[in-house]
Amino acid sequence: MEAVSVKVERRLAAGTRASRGMRRRGKIPGVFYGPKSQSVPIALDCKEFLKSILPLGPSHLVRLEAPEAELDGKIVLVKEVQRHPVSGSVLHADFYEVDLTAKIRVVVPLHYAGKAIGVVQGGILQPIKREIEVECLPTDIPESIEVDVTELGVHGVLHVKDLALPANVVACAESGETLVTVLPPTVEEEKAVAEAAPAEAAAAEAEAAQVAASAEEGEEKGKAKE
Repeated sequence: MEAVSVKVERRLAAGTRASRGMRRRGKIPGVFYGPKSQSVPIALDCKEFLKSILPLGPSHLVRLEAPEAELDGKIVLVKEVQRHPVSGSVLHADFYEVDLTAKIRVVVPLHYAGKAIGVVQGGILQPIKREIEVECLPTDIPESIEVDVTELGVHGVLHVKDLALPANVVACAESGETLVTVLPPTVEEEKAVAEAAPAEAAAAEAEAAQVAASAEEGEEKGKAKE
């Protein structure tokens, strides 16, 4: 995985008031830290973060570009993004330094590809997991892991052990854990039965009323002959 660069600078002012003023100027306050590095408060351009970094997700490598030697060239992951509870705007971002020579655990999205045979037969594709935790070197982190569901029939299931993982990437989940299945179209059938039931009941009621009317008419004719 190739790291994406972002420009940052050391943040001198701290506190809520300083952070609010920074956001008004189009900056996002953040922090850089790691297992072998001291925590450093930083700031970066909001537009650049939203356009270039945030869409990549938490498993993508980011390279810091900064005038300070303690920050410049550091490889990090976006560990946490804090958002405003109402507007959803980004309030703060945490950048965690990674060692390119040491394996780490990250969460990678699953991409389900193909049209399952069971879906063609009327079934419903039901993903159980949308992402999976893997262990690998930072440079081996995949953008996503593709899961081919083409051969999956109704009631068919794919497990973690069925994944075609990239080289040097190991899944952290149990091998028998379910990823995706194809459900039978029971929901649609039950809905159709439920929709048909009132119509059938109405038809039966009309038929019964017609039989009763015919019987009553026959009785009246019999009495008239007497």
